[in-house]
Amino acid sequence: MDLYKILLVDDEVDVLRAMKKKIDWEAMGFCLAGTAENGQEALEMAEQLHIDVVMTDIKMPYMDGLTLCRKLKENYRNIKVVIYSGFDDFEFAREAVHLEAEEYLLKPISVKDMEEVLTRIRQKLDDEINEHRNMNRLYEYYQKSLPAMQEQLVMGILEGKVTGERAQNMLESYEMDFRAPYYVVSLLYVDTGSGETAGQNQQLLSISLKDMSRDYLNERMHFYSISYLDEIIIIFMLKDKNEMEKALYHLDQICKMGDRVLKVPVTAAVGQICDHVDYLTTSYQEARSAMEYRTIMGGNRVLYIHDIEPSPKDAVSFLEYDFQNLVRAVKLGNRDETDGAIRQFMDSIRSFSITPNQYQLIFMELITELMKIGRSYKLKTRQIFGEMDVPWQELYKHVSIDELENWLRDVCTNLRHTLRHERTDSTMKLTEQAKAYINEHYMENDLSADTLCRHLNVSAAYFSTIFKKEVGQSFVAYLTKVRLEHAVELLRTTEDKTYVIAEEVGYTEPNYFSYVFKKEYGISPSKYRASL
Repeated sequence: MDLYKILLVDDEVDVLRAMKKKIDWEAMGFCLAGTAENGQEALEMAEQLHIDVVMTDIKMPYMDGLTLCRKLKENYRNIKVVIYSGFDDFEFAREAVHLEAEEYLLKPISVKDMEEVLTRIRQKLDDEINEHRNMNRLYEYYQKSLPAMQEQLVMGILEGKVTGERAQNMLESYEMDFRAPYYVVSLLYVDTGSGETAGQNQQLLSISLKDMSRDYLNERMHFYSISYLDEIIIIFMLKDKNEMEKALYHLDQICKMGDRVLKVPVTAAVGQICDHVDYLTTSYQEARSAMEYRTIMGGNRVLYIHDIEPSPKDAVSFLEYDFQNLVRAVKLGNRDETDGAIRQFMDSIRSFSITPNQYQLIFMELITELMKIGRSYKLKTRQIFGEMDVPWQELYKHVSIDELENWLRDVCTNLRHTLRHERTDSTMKLTEQAKAYINEHYMENDLSADTLCRHLNVSAAYFSTIFKKEVGQSFVAYLTKVRLEHAVELLRTTEDKTYVIAEEVGYTEPNYFSYVFKKEYGISPSKYRASL
């Protein structure tokens, strides 16, 4: 192991010679680096030899031990100082403590006392080195973790979880320069559902797109980008509002590069420009809204929320209730309610003198909602809209309100039938899973509906309704039936006692088992066996 360097200071040569011989320095973990006869000489040697410990007498010419201690602590805080003296003087001891000396010893110094002091000092030096190493490791870990911490902070800002002064302080703490007059948030999405690379790993393509977009935007724009789920988020920091056009142009180039280099459609969605970090969450949500139009308007392009959604002065003021009522009716799947909701929705639209383009904007919003319903059941576009790959294109074929109504009715009818089929399959699958679980665990006396629901990851209320509807009896009744059927089999095929059979089918109380058995079959278990 590495030895700590120690310096002995005393104007008495005999004392120095005795101290050198008394102690096995290496065995104590020290290297005797040298000796000095006064404080001035010791101060110079401490700097030259990189001393760890100084043991010094108090009374010395030129510079005494207390003065030496003071100067060492001023210039070399890590050096440990041991002061010894032949004067049993309280003032000396008090001054030594004030100067943060490690120890104060009286002459003559015994070997035992010296070794005890050296042991304590060595332990303290070891602890300081380990602490220093730990701090270095922590700093290295912090530096390695900083990029991930930065990305987490940015997502917190975008989601509105970190705002105001806290956001500014954390940006500074994480060494991030987000200062700019204006900001805008954009999203990049790689569509792996089509093209030559269909089925390829989306994460790999997203990483490639992130690197490619960074290389392209470097030296062109001030920005910060991160990957989040399947998307790449780019925050542009703009010098002025005119730079917005540059940002849109560069995003368009990235979309074209994605199509040319990665061989997949790349869509860019852009929110509105804002002038404060706290408003980034609004721009982010607007970008996400713009991305919703990808499957409606087509990908491989820039979708700017300002161009997609009508401004307040151009917005169509149809009844929100009728819109939501239609969406709710489709979700419920009732034919009469859906047909009625469609009629009410179209009547509301007819009551306004609006252009075909405005019709289309309204229907684009409705298509988005219908697609959200389908996605909740993991439906593909064709399962929702039939053979239409790009449903928004169908809108442009119908310029009259009557044609749009007929088209909407066909779409809603198809979606309603598809959802009913999916719900039926889902219900049947859930019921079969529940019955299988009961058949495997009926012998467990603590089996309950709550236990089963946790296993199936469904709510107790939903499960209870579905199970009774599909099976024709409640969970408790079905469990009892299964347990009694197995009990009958054991009564027929084994000589086990009734109480043993009760335990084997999940009953801890034999009397209760007999009660349930008699209630179901009209006779007790023992009489049933006797009748065989």
